[in-house]
Amino acid sequence: MGKVGITETICRDAHQSLIATRMTTEEMLPALPMMDKAGYHALEVWGGATFDACLRFLNEDPWDRLRKIRAAAPNSKLQMLFRGQNVLGYRHYADDVVEYFVQKSIANGIDIIRIFDALNDVRNLQTAINATKKEGGHVQAAISYTISPVHNNEFFVKLAKEYVNCGADSICIKDMAGLLTPYNAYELVKQLKKAVKVPLELHTHYTSGVASMTYLKAIEAGVDIVDCALSPMAMGTSQPPTEPLVATLQGTEYDTGMNLDQLTEISDYFKPLREKYLESGLMSTKVLGVDINTLKYQVPGGMLSNLVSQLKQQGKEDKLDDVLKEVPRVREDLGYPPLVTPTSQIVGTQAVLNVIMGERYKMVSKETKGICKGEYGRTPVPIKEEFRKKIIGDEKAITCRPADLLEPELDKLKKECAQWIEQPEDVLSYALFDQVAVKFFEQRQAAKYKIDKDMVNREEKTHYI
Repeated sequence: MGKVGITETICRDAHQSLIATRMTTEEMLPALPMMDKAGYHALEVWGGATFDACLRFLNEDPWDRLRKIRAAAPNSKLQMLFRGQNVLGYRHYADDVVEYFVQKSIANGIDIIRIFDALNDVRNLQTAINATKKEGGHVQAAISYTISPVHNNEFFVKLAKEYVNCGADSICIKDMAGLLTPYNAYELVKQLKKAVKVPLELHTHYTSGVASMTYLKAIEAGVDIVDCALSPMAMGTSQPPTEPLVATLQGTEYDTGMNLDQLTEISDYFKPLREKYLESGLMSTKVLGVDINTLKYQVPGGMLSNLVSQLKQQGKEDKLDDVLKEVPRVREDLGYPPLVTPTSQIVGTQAVLNVIMGERYKMVSKETKGICKGEYGRTPVPIKEEFRKKIIGDEKAITCRPADLLEPELDKLKKECAQWIEQPEDVLSYALFDQVAVKFFEQRQAAKYKIDKDMVNREEKTHYI
């Protein structure tokens, strides 16, 4: 076993987990040259919910963010999170959209694409894997880790082998809810390292409080890389902190080779930002604690805040415990999907509906029907036929890869948003978040018009002088 690599998540998953993805590009940029020299395996800086948040909340162009980060950290491998056939959106997109998105991501600076599917349906990863290989990127195929009667080490080892056969350059155990406990991690990593001969990375969250111990046991078992966040944005629903792990491994065979003084300097930059987020209420103390019930209900941090929000809107906050108990039951009904975007939202919303209506499945969401119909892919366990019939009636279920039923859509999308396009990537922003993107494009045009008008006014004044 050589030195352990660390992927730094502070510019993506850490702030997605703790402050709903609201860190701006301008807040990140001053720290990036320091991070670029710190000796990380990679910097996770893009993908996941960052794309949506840039357009919807920050009035930023996500593509411009990526280019600025690439320029600020020229020596680092940049990584993104990619939801397979869902890309960064919430539905399946046609293959031509997936391929074009991968092409533009790599062209704008991404090196490693971590590709996952909420159902662990390998068919939903294949187009993104092929496109990444074609563009010369590194394919990291991610196992959405979960616990259920069918999810065991044998299941995950089989999945990892399939991923490698499909072209994965490395494998990530993606533990989005912090469910992987230390000794289970040791066994899983041992078995995976024996079964596949590609680098193995572990990603987890601190939600249940065991994550740093889990990393230590996984490292002892031979994991190659772990995901950490610098301490101002670590723990709670985020990742384990970077600096303590680096200190723990110093002088051992697993030594990361990273310098603690350098890391402290970067952390010092982010500390005032943490205080700012706390004072503004953007970072809630609710996401900073430890909840061992995470292991019981398997609800990721983001999903928990979403459930609370839905209940609050209905004036039913007192029903949270009932909803948490209903989540595993809905999950069983739907074939034990791992709880990660978008399945976490689907299962959570249906559990809320079941509790609020006082009768299970009296009201069924469009997305729950979609899972039963096979629109998202193959569930880990086949959904019982009598349950499927109850939810979708006599509608025929999809058994092929869902994207096989989609016509190419890139040319149509280009025509639809032609009036807004200022760069080739704009069609992809529109493809994923149509109306949200249009609103951003309108604001961008208005800002440009104002700048042009100001320049004309200044020139006129100069002329008269």
